[in-house]
Amino acid sequence: MTETMTGIKGPSGLIAQSEEIILVTHIKPDGDALGSLLGLADVLRSMGKRVLCYLEEEVPELYKFLPGAALIETSFSAVRNFLRTAGESVAVIALDCGDMNRLGRSGPSLHKIHPFAVIDHHKGNTGFGDMNWIEPHRSSTGEMIVDLVDGLGVRLSSQAATCLYTALVTDTGSFRYASTSSHTYRVAACLVECGAEPGKINEQLYDNYPLKRLLLMQQVLGTLRMFADDRIGVICVRRSMLEQTGATLSDTENFINLPRAVNTVQVAVFFKEGENMISVSLRSRGDCDVSMVAARFGGGGHALASGFRAGGIRLDDLQNKVLRELLLQLDG
Repeated sequence: MTETMTGIKGPSGLIAQSEEIILVTHIKPDGDALGSLLGLADVLRSMGKRVLCYLEEEVPELYKFLPGAALIETSFSAVRNFLRTAGESVAVIALDCGDMNRLGRSGPSLHKIHPFAVIDHHKGNTGFGDMNWIEPHRSSTGEMIVDLVDGLGVRLSSQAATCLYTALVTDTGSFRYASTSSHTYRVAACLVECGAEPGKINEQLYDNYPLKRLLLMQQVLGTLRMFADDRIGVICVRRSMLEQTGATLSDTENFINLPRAVNTVQVAVFFKEGENMISVSLRSRGDCDVSMVAARFGGGGHALASGFRAGGIRLDDLQNKVLRELLLQLDG
């Protein structure tokens, strides 16, 4: 039986009673996922908690500047060893993750650890934890973590503030998205007061790209196609492009904003061809709820930003299916 956490009361109580905590987030982690994970980890350690940060994949190059990134474990054996030496007060907290599948192959094993709590801001969250604190109106999970820390009465270190500011700035599109509220700005101000340096963080995020990323961007822009009277903009990256440029899928961070910036575009779509899976990112600028489209393919997210993954299908065939669903959503 699951429990819905009210405000920050639920996670505060869980943290108070847990001496050892495993923090996890979704695969293909973005700035909010990693910033929330590392920011909360720093806070918990300052409280004397024993903490393990686990991620199924390597930290993307773009986010390796985050304090504590090198401490993230990517082997599930580290989780087993942590549990082997843990007492009875161990807990798991999943951050910025909409459902168990987004935790990757280790999801089912992690989900067997109790209590298992979920802190997230995605509307489509399935509430898969024993305890769930889900607030879809929030700009980011990082914003929620700052409020949680405030409720705990803990002073943020400059390292934690850097991580959590990164969470805010990336998930709000540098405070451009509609989810940015007056409270988001107050949280950002608090993080700056605690030592986050916006200039340095933004330089790492937006002015620190390797040449291979720009070469890949050049090829990806060449795939731009417009549909539905230029209301839908589509780009894609194929495996051959990655091989030619030496880039990886992590180098495509923020590419979705390229078609989204076209003044006629209401929905932007980015197809990313991996080895055995195609990842699809959807962004909306208008009334089209792209989370509804993502849900039809087993994904989810927000009305303005969603995604899903698909296997066993050619990229061109998947593109046709997604376009049909988008047209129905746009014109419905």
